[in-house]
Amino acid sequence: MKESHRTRRMERHHKRNKKLLILVNKDNIMFQGKVVASTHQVMDARQSVIPGLLNELNLAARQLGKRSSEKTVKKRGVTIMGDKKIPYALLKRIMLTCASSDFTNISLAVVHKAQEKN
Repeated sequence: MKESHRTRRMERHHKRNKKLLILVNKDNIMFQGKVVASTHQVMDARQSVIPGLLNELNLAARQLGKRSSEKTVKKRGVTIMGDKKIPYALLKRIMLTCASSDFTNISLAVVHKAQEKN
């Protein structure tokens, strides 16, 4: 049975809005809510990529590869969310890990905390 134009458009829309999220705080690096590495261990290691994060990104890439065509594989995206106090060296390692697993569309987001009033 042929799909209607509206059905195909809705499927594209839902695929486009499915974000992969890397959350970074002072203690951990989390991918999709799962802790993949300790921030302190990553900063102390001499490796440029983060092995735990790389494994999870490769698994996600395989999942996305099964559902999409070659045209959308090149547009794989991930969002890194953290606060302004993340060291640049840590952010650079996270971005290198993402790029090494073909997630080249990297977005950065800053977590805002509500300011307390006196």
